[in-house]
Amino acid sequence: MLDIQEVLAKFRPNQKINYDKVLQKVIAGWQQQAERPKILLHSCCGPCSTYPLEYLSQYADLTIYFANSNIHPQEEYLRREQVQRDFIQDFNAKTGNHVEFLAAPYEPNAFIAVMTQAHLTQEPEGGARCSACFQMRLDLVAEKALALGYDYFGSALTLSPKKNSTLINEIGIEVQEIYNVHYLPSDFKKNNGYPRSIELCKEYDVYRQCYCGCVFAAKAQGVDLKEVKRAAKTYLAAKEAQSAAAVQINYTQLSADEEEAK
Repeated sequence: MLDIQEVLAKFRPNQKINYDKVLQKVIAGWQQQAERPKILLHSCCGPCSTYPLEYLSQYADLTIYFANSNIHPQEEYLRREQVQRDFIQDFNAKTGNHVEFLAAPYEPNAFIAVMTQAHLTQEPEGGARCSACFQMRLDLVAEKALALGYDYFGSALTLSPKKNSTLINEIGIEVQEIYNVHYLPSDFKKNNGYPRSIELCKEYDVYRQCYCGCVFAAKAQGVDLKEVKRAAKTYLAAKEAQSAAAVQINYTQLSADEEEAK
């Protein structure tokens, strides 16, 4: 498998790196070697996974890893996880792909502890707190990718225009040095990636949240967390009722089939 360091070694010192072009070179390497790698791709939410799945599924076998203990409150976390699951299911059904899904344990206290101990709770959005958050999540996905035998680990975070893609890639490259698994470079917002994600959200009716997830950013942005929690609970209750209704319909149909077979 082509390693990002092999590509970066060809850049001039201090040259600004276009990580989208680096990804294209990595993909070209797969195609040249007739390889279809297994990728564990971190996703922070359904919307951020849309374009990366559409793009990468042409060249690789994908599993989305939902590892986001930064999300607050818990109800919102559960809503985003369900939205992610639903998008993958709908995407697979429509495209014939077989994207898989994994979720890390939800451990918000661990996230809060790291930010508190490092005195990062008052950092502005996009500052050192975000860097530490990226580090935590990329560590998790690399560790899981190594444990499960994936060829690459990466993140859909680079889709967002509000996220520093250069920083995310630099952290990913550093994490690669710790784990024996390749980091997948990306800048998914390039090549109309972000506008395409908006189109896909409309096409698949994917919920688009109003804040990144953490309580510190939400409060700084004036997000009404009580309303977020209420809306999330309403959504989750509706999903539960929908699932219960589907189970009842299947049971009724099964019973009818059994009676007819007698």
